[in-house]
Amino acid sequence: MSTRIAFLKGHGTENDFVIVPDPENAVELSAAAVAALCDRRAGIGGDGLLHVVRSAEHPEARSMADEAEWFMDYRNGDGSVAEMCGNGVRVFARYLQHAGHVGEGDLAIATRGGVKTVHIAKDGDITVGMGRAVLPEGDVTVAVGERSWPARNVNMGNPHAVAFVADLADAGGLFTAPSFAPAAAYPDGVNVEFVVDRGPRHVAMRVHERGVGETRSCGTGACAVAVAAARRDGVDPRETGLPVTYTVDLPGGTLVITEQPDGRIEMTGPAVIVAEGAIEAEWLPSGWRTP
Repeated sequence: MSTRIAFLKGHGTENDFVIVPDPENAVELSAAAVAALCDRRAGIGGDGLLHVVRSAEHPEARSMADEAEWFMDYRNGDGSVAEMCGNGVRVFARYLQHAGHVGEGDLAIATRGGVKTVHIAKDGDITVGMGRAVLPEGDVTVAVGERSWPARNVNMGNPHAVAFVADLADAGGLFTAPSFAPAAAYPDGVNVEFVVDRGPRHVAMRVHERGVGETRSCGTGACAVAVAAARRDGVDPRETGLPVTYTVDLPGGTLVITEQPDGRIEMTGPAVIVAEGAIEAEWLPSGWRTP
């Protein structure tokens, strides 16, 4: 008899994910298996995969188990491991609510980027405490074809290069990763955001996510964009002592990003579960590991 692995499909502002509930960390998910599941023609399809594991059962999360019961073992669509995914955290929280593990209100989720605080509101929106941005020193440039732009280096638990451009079409097709310099700035690759102004404290962006390509949305990218915009606009909360909020339009929807004077960043937006089913384990390019 074949073994069936439960899955769900969800999205946050159209950044979509395959969700594999696995509280006891029993499912072997190789990079090839993740890539197969995220394949939009031969698999389920997704920008990434959310492996739902109890923190105490995962070697990378056991140290966080006292703070957060659940660990978001996040993978990019190509199967590579990633530190964090802002939209993914919201969808992860929505799954926990859908499955009856949590209700409305506050919870904590462990990630490779640390423990994230989450609030599930009655109106359906989910707010994620994204931590504080790190802004490494040094000039960075990004390029598409023969065009290049200066970029702000922002780390949100994963690396970003934020470039302000005249038109979002300047980013081209984003089928391949934009180049960047210096290479030492991003030894493990980078997510690149192209940004235009829409109004006061209101911007729009496109993003190329490393290991995925252009996506409809990127939560950590939206946070990085808001941080970079605040510095460009001279309203750094850590200098003014006042919180600042930016509305960030993405191809898949809108996120609201607030940075507090102490550097804490909050992201608010929707998250939806759209389907659930089962995978035949024998179909995957890796086996099934029993506890």
